[in-house]
Order: sequence, then structure tokens, then C-alpha cells
Amino acid sequence: MPDSLSEMKAQLRKNCRKLRKELGEDARARASGSICEFLENWTIFHKGVCILTYMPIKGEADLTCLLTRHPEKQWVLPRIIPEENHRMVFHPWHADQLVIHPFGMAEPAADQPVIPPRQIQLALVPGLAFDRRGGRLGYGGGYFDRFLRDFSGVSVGITFHALLQESLPCDQFDVAVQWIVTEMGIIGTSHVGNL
Repeated sequence: MPDSLSEMKAQLRKNCRKLRKELGEDARARASGSICEFLENWTIFHKGVCILTYMPIKGEADLTCLLTRHPEKQWVLPRIIPEENHRMVFHPWHADQLVIHPFGMAEPAADQPVIPPRQIQLALVPGLAFDRRGGRLGYGGGYFDRFLRDFSGVSVGITFHALLQESLPCDQFDVAVQWIVTEMGIIGTSHVGNL
């Protein structure tokens, strides 16, 4: 049994990566399609004009079809700056203006215009796993927690149903999301009341 929260999270990350990989590429693609359909039929998605999303890595749910199917939205992507206290900055999505970060994900080029976080109305947040209270297990960098701490819009965790947990360990730096979307549907967490 791990004897610290960080060891517990490290073991959970290992287990969740393994489980996500075992789902298989076809199942993840089908589930990603269902997640996108739930989002597209959701009133909150329709209301959002400026939407933060992500470029999937390592088997994450793939939402990229939304970018081309909904050109009326202002799509925003994060750019990670590890050397600046694990900070994220935000830029408009342009398919031809992406570069590969050393962590492996596609992100906007640094010379793209910066979008202030206060303009983002809806944040689609990736994670290795989420729990039904909105708790998130990320990759350990704290990037999204730092963003979510001061975020005033609607936060939505995106994950596969197999990675939805009853409870995840958390500390004072972890920030919960308000909603979770899996291929099985949309779940409001205990933090929805903060809207």
C-alpha cells in the first residue's frame, strides 16, 4: 500500500494508463465519437462561444472532430510553458499553426495571438481519470489545476467511462470540474452549484 498521496497518485496513473491502453484503439475511437455527440447535443455546449479544448495524446478521448464541425465557435488550445512555473497560455486553434511540444502533444505556435483566460467560457479538460465528485487525476504537472483555480466559466472533464472512479485522492492543489462527459453521458458533479 502506498504510504503517501504522491505515491498513491503515481500508482493510480500507472493503472489508469494501462487500463486506457487495454481499451484498444477502436473502442477509444467509438467512445470519442459518442462523447462528441453528447457534447454537441448539450445546451451548455451550444451556449459556449469561446471554448478551450486539447489535442489528444497517449490514448485520450479525441474531440478534434468538433473543431471542424463547429467553425462558429472560437476554439482555443493551451500552450504549456514548463520553465515558467508550469504555466499555460492560450491561443486560437489553427490547424496549420500547430507545433509538437517536447511532451508529445500538438499545441499552438508561440507566435500566435494570446487569448486571455477570462474570455474562455467553456473548458473541455483532459485527464487520466475523474471521479463522480469532479476530482481529476492528471499527469502530475498541475497545469490544468492552476488554470482551473481562477477559471470562472464552465469546466467539463472528458474521460472514458472505464476511467470514471467513485473517488480519487486529492490534495489542496487539486481543482475539481463541474461536469464530466463520457461515452455513457453527461454527469453533473457536486461542484455544479458553483455555476
